[in-house]
Amino acid sequence: MPDLASTRYELADKPLFEAKMKQLCPSCEVIYQNADSDAAKQQQQANSALAQGVKAIVIDPVDSAAAATIVKSAQSQQVPVIAYDRPIPSTPADYYISFDNEKIGSMIAQSLVDHLKKENAEGGILQVNGSPTDAAAGLIKKGIHSAVDPSGFKLLAEYDTPDWQPEKAQTWVSGQITQFKDQIVGVVAANDGTGGGSIAAFKAAGVKVPPITGNDAEPAAAQRIIAGDQYNTISKPIKIVAEASANVAWEYIQGKKPAGKTTLYNTPSELFVPTVVTRENIKEVLFDSGIMKAADACTGEYAKGCEELGIK
Repeated sequence: MPDLASTRYELADKPLFEAKMKQLCPSCEVIYQNADSDAAKQQQQANSALAQGVKAIVIDPVDSAAAATIVKSAQSQQVPVIAYDRPIPSTPADYYISFDNEKIGSMIAQSLVDHLKKENAEGGILQVNGSPTDAAAGLIKKGIHSAVDPSGFKLLAEYDTPDWQPEKAQTWVSGQITQFKDQIVGVVAANDGTGGGSIAAFKAAGVKVPPITGNDAEPAAAQRIIAGDQYNTISKPIKIVAEASANVAWEYIQGKKPAGKTTLYNTPSELFVPTVVTRENIKEVLFDSGIMKAADACTGEYAKGCEELGIK
């Protein structure tokens, strides 16, 4: 997995993948590594895994271009590579599994635009993209533009956030608040980390927080939505992609060649459609479904918001 900036990898992707793999193949060993936003470190981790004789590699690349070297090295040793969540465009992996990232971008942005129009907002939008080295971030960015550009709202400025770091998003948004002040009526942030950083920037400036998007449905984002600080996020149950990638890895291990449901970057792919989450449907999508537990989210200052929304 690519980084520690997003809490999902250690809390969800890893245990869910391992559990499914154990179910499919009790005797299989999963070698897990997190590159902590370091592409060179991820290369070393892949080399180490290959040296240990792995039968398949599932990789969420730190740097989609740099990961091409990992793909070539693995495939030269007849080890299939499954790109997970982020594609590797320049050198096709054997398979790609993800939610539809371009769709995610268009959905979070369109949700925000529709809300701003309903509120008769007048002004412009900031766009906080993901990492410039992440091909999935590029797809999300493309999707965001497809909704923002024709919306009638001016795009005041946009920023590609290095390594998806919330602190870097916060610093950039702080500068835009100084420049544009109350012209900013909304912020399209590409994930919950950059959304959280954007919210922190407005709070630090002592000004009203405008509607701000997110993506990943991290627990902290759910709490911000409950509190009214974050406008939306995307629910893309990690269990779906984690288990799907385990299934595909197991097929490759058995010598099979799974066919994709579609093709992206010349790679057999399976792309799942996510769900936009706002205060209006958060109870149903995240809590009634069992994805999250009220006991984990409705603590302290969030208890009142949960009560208002009937989350218990």
